[in-house]
Amino acid sequence: MTTALLSVWDKTGIVAFARVLHESGVNILSSGGTGKALKDAGIPFTEVSAYTGSPEMMDGRVKTLHPKIHGGLLGRRGIDDSVMAEHGIPPIDLLVVNLYPFEAMSAQNLPIEDLIEFIDIGGPAMIRAAAKNYKDVAVICDPADYPAITEALGKGGLTTQMRLSLAKKAFARTAAYDAAISNHLNSLDSTFPSVLTVQFQSGRMLRYGENPHQQAAVYGTVGIAGIEPLQGKQMSYNNYLDLNSAVGLLREFDDPACVIVKHNNPCGVATGKKPIDAYIRARDVDPVSAYGSVVALNREVGSDVAEAICSTFVEVIIAPAFSAEALEMMKAKENMRVLILPHPSLADEIRSIDGGILCMRTPPYLEHWEVVSEREPTATELEAMRLAWRVCKHTKSNTIIFANKEEALGIGAGQMSRVDAAKIAIEKAGKSLKGSVVASDAFLPFPDTLEVAADAGATALIQPGGSIRDAEVIEAANKRNMAMVFTGVRYFRH
Repeated sequence: MTTALLSVWDKTGIVAFARVLHESGVNILSSGGTGKALKDAGIPFTEVSAYTGSPEMMDGRVKTLHPKIHGGLLGRRGIDDSVMAEHGIPPIDLLVVNLYPFEAMSAQNLPIEDLIEFIDIGGPAMIRAAAKNYKDVAVICDPADYPAITEALGKGGLTTQMRLSLAKKAFARTAAYDAAISNHLNSLDSTFPSVLTVQFQSGRMLRYGENPHQQAAVYGTVGIAGIEPLQGKQMSYNNYLDLNSAVGLLREFDDPACVIVKHNNPCGVATGKKPIDAYIRARDVDPVSAYGSVVALNREVGSDVAEAICSTFVEVIIAPAFSAEALEMMKAKENMRVLILPHPSLADEIRSIDGGILCMRTPPYLEHWEVVSEREPTATELEAMRLAWRVCKHTKSNTIIFANKEEALGIGAGQMSRVDAAKIAIEKAGKSLKGSVVASDAFLPFPDTLEVAADAGATALIQPGGSIRDAEVIEAANKRNMAMVFTGVRYFRH
């Protein structure tokens, strides 16, 4: 390695890395802000304009777009040597480039005239050129790679496999950069871009998909997609789905809470003064379904919760933290996945369909709770409604939830008929429903669901409202002396 070109926006670690190159006998080309940083550090380099014989032009827009630069990057050793010699183009062996921060600047709602100046042209062009010629040129577009390259240089140089790995990363980076520009410009006049390009990183193969005959992988570096177990088997496709559902519901609660999910639906939800109280209550909502489930808690797991977890079969447990005693106890369940609850990662929801995708965004919104019955709900009923409504939001439609102020009592999920969902919830309830409240994810088109719920012992009902037969349902509630609240927001979940 004889010559390196350094041109970076993010100057993290660049001076230390340049010093390693210089001490290794590598000639450095640079310019602009990178050149200033090297000059201030006393590291010798050659200005790009002096190297090419052409001055920077158009406020720096044109400086590396030159045959001596791109010929040095693209020239194939042993193939293009004579052409390079004829035109006075020395080879460039290492390119270190990262790009203008378009992604960060586009989030600041700059005028398009200002934002356009953060679209890098020379950088992506050089990165792609070097990556195409990876057998002869190494390309670094991420400061995190400096230590590995430094180590490789100390051991005699970069292997072909390392160069290919860097090239893959480089093409992925330019693809993501172009996608960010395209998505932003194509959404200037609309909520969603007319052309949508997405990229997810860190693809990892899973043992299989939803079923053993299907193949699957998971992509992502943050949120649920990015976490790996502290102990236990590799996460499965279904584990990720269930965990995503469990954590989504768990984040609805501020008090100590536990959510238990099976087959992408909650089968137990409860709060308590302590995590152990929340877990036991949630488990006992439907102990049969809780067997082989995903358990999520929003407080540290101590030895008491660990002991209870280890007394049954749990596929996955996730919490913000685990005590040392709890982790030691859970080692007895060597296949159980134990994970740390990550910070939420907000993004549009994307789902594939035949021939394309659906993309959904949930902007900030307010529910408008309105008592529509003659009787006002009691304070206890209102607390129970809040819990039932949260559970309803994260359960597959059609769904009916019975609850008290501390726990879900009966969960009816994923039914074509709302009445059937209510009957299933009643059948699944492990406790008396007398004095409970009931929640429906969408409006009641007829009074029948309310009547079934009232017969089971419910005294209050919460639903979005909006049916052409709302008056009939309200009349039925009044006849049963039930309190009823309309929220104005529907929570279909398919």
